[in-house]
Amino acid sequence: MPYRFLAPAILLFCCIGAYSLQNSTFHVLQVAMFGVLGYIFVAPGLRGRAVPARPACSARRWRSTSGAPCCCRAAIRWCSSQRPISLGLLITTALLLILMALPSIKKARQEAFQEEES
Repeated sequence: MPYRFLAPAILLFCCIGAYSLQNSTFHVLQVAMFGVLGYIFVAPGLRGRAVPARPACSARRWRSTSGAPCCCRAAIRWCSSQRPISLGLLITTALLLILMALPSIKKARQEAFQEEES
């Protein structure tokens, strides 16, 4: 999605969420103030640490070593054998998603079986 559409949508949803707290424009202004402060102070520091010096080379090297399909490359990179904590977090996330889905699946099954009986 192009940035020219994504950024205004994110700002709109943030403002709607802040306003919906107590129907007050104070919360919208507060979110805007902290957003500007975060942009000024935090973003340059994170960018300097997170972005490698030559991202094109590292991405090309990573793509060539991974034989996985496109949709799985990020998960494989995140859960590489050098990072067992990441693998544990991924497994925990998958289990939590399954546990969250179980009640709705159980309810749908009960409704389906009740309709068949009557």
